[in-house]
Amino acid sequence: MSNILHKIKAYLYDNVLTKDNPNDFTARTTSERSLNVQQICQSAVTRGGADISASSMEHATELFLKEMAYQLCDGFSVNTGYFTASTTIRGVFDSPSETFNKDKHSIIFQFNQGEKLRAEVPNIEVEILGVAEASSVILQVTDVKSGSVNDLLTPGRNLKIVGNKIKVAGEDASVGVFFVNMATDARIMVEENDLVTNNPSEVIVVIPALPAGAYRLEIATQFTGSYLLKEPRTAVFERELTVQ
Repeated sequence: MSNILHKIKAYLYDNVLTKDNPNDFTARTTSERSLNVQQICQSAVTRGGADISASSMEHATELFLKEMAYQLCDGFSVNTGYFTASTTIRGVFDSPSETFNKDKHSIIFQFNQGEKLRAEVPNIEVEILGVAEASSVILQVTDVKSGSVNDLLTPGRNLKIVGNKIKVAGEDASVGVFFVNMATDARIMVEENDLVTNNPSEVIVVIPALPAGAYRLEIATQFTGSYLLKEPRTAVFERELTVQ
């Protein structure tokens, strides 16, 4: 009897993160949407049969997450069984007497899968849908200052963007690299002079002076490889990025 309870669908993309095999691929899961705390709590009631109301569960979850964040900020590590979390200091200290400097060092929170979540892996079936349509896609971003991958943004410092067909090209006014504020929908465009590297699989930009908050990264381009599209297409990074 099969123990498969879940199914994940994924497309294959050219693997630009490794150079040893130019013909290999990486799988990227398809996701209809991102679920928030409220939606998960509602599902726990309607699908999972939780014995408390969705609103009560949401309130308790928010209290837990707030306290967890407080304890992480005091340097404690957290193990929920489903994930572990810890506080990490990034940056080099040049001498034993050097103190923490926010212009040189940074603090990040790291989350990793725990034993309970890892135990669910055998219950997941993966369906590969084939090679994705040859369009622009952002696969990974690295905040060079903090070393954070797919998480933090440091205004005024470099952001390394890796993907497929993301070279910024074309004369359309909408072409460019944008940071979209998740709260206000304000679109902040990277100035042309702040485009440090502009290649099909790697773009490096200087992050604009963004206020603290959550952002969505977008690259609009007419680049295809052999010709320019009549209309730009936009690659949207699926992870939320944060300015602290």
